[in-house]
Amino acid sequence: MSTLTQTPAVTAQRTPGRGILAMGVWRARFELTQYFRSIDTVIFTFAFPILLLGLMSVAFGGDGDMQPAPGLPPVPVAQLYLPAMLAAGLLLSGLQNLAIDIAVERSEGMLKRLGATPLSPVSYFIGKILQVGFTGILQATAIIAFAALVFQVPLPTEPDKWLTFAWVFVLGITASALLGVALSAVPRSTRSATAVVIPIVLVVQFISGVYLLFYMLPEWLQVAAGFLPVKWMAQGMRSVFLPEQYAALELGGEWNLAGVAIALAVWLVVGLVLARVTFRWLRRDA
Repeated sequence: MSTLTQTPAVTAQRTPGRGILAMGVWRARFELTQYFRSIDTVIFTFAFPILLLGLMSVAFGGDGDMQPAPGLPPVPVAQLYLPAMLAAGLLLSGLQNLAIDIAVERSEGMLKRLGATPLSPVSYFIGKILQVGFTGILQATAIIAFAALVFQVPLPTEPDKWLTFAWVFVLGITASALLGVALSAVPRSTRSATAVVIPIVLVVQFISGVYLLFYMLPEWLQVAAGFLPVKWMAQGMRSVFLPEQYAALELGGEWNLAGVAIALAVWLVVGLVLARVTFRWLRRDA
């Protein structure tokens, strides 16, 4: 581990003329290499949403397709849960993994060594965001392929649906990553990182309708979920993978994609500000 963390410092000192973006891309290559060497993290991040989708589909899909309300076309249970699992995957790849990883890196002194190099915090952020963006694409592809091949979930054929998927994904993964950087400032040690971050992520997922279908939640809880980014990620994904008639189950009776874009953009800006204000190379007690 020490070799991995020392190598970037030497390289950065030899290339002081690189721009912030170029250094961020260079850092992303290192982050990806390090990520895929952590087999347990890779397995959990990729397998958990797929496993959860499979469990929900088997547990609630024993009677075949589900019709949530009269007048709506029946769909496979896996199709109902797919948008929520995609949103949960964005949260796991971005917020949870980054918050824990950065807190551990700070606690073990890795960030202190990086802080002594020409690498700027912005380049460090870019590297992290590109890393979770790449792994997030792989994870989303795996989830969608699993749903289509195992549970015969019909995939959209309209180009505008996939365009919606693309911008919801980009805004969602970027906002999650920046919020993960900000949240990493909360744990004070390696031991407390997991204990602090995972309960927060679980509560956010529950409120946002990941474990229960969103239309099943009480109205007051749906309103509360509107203050969280996962709800908007999942709503955007529902507009892609569910029939148009299912917009009637949303709180306002429509997909409200403009609201989805605004909410995720606001959370992206909030995450960027919080990440920049709270980020430190050193522990607070150092």
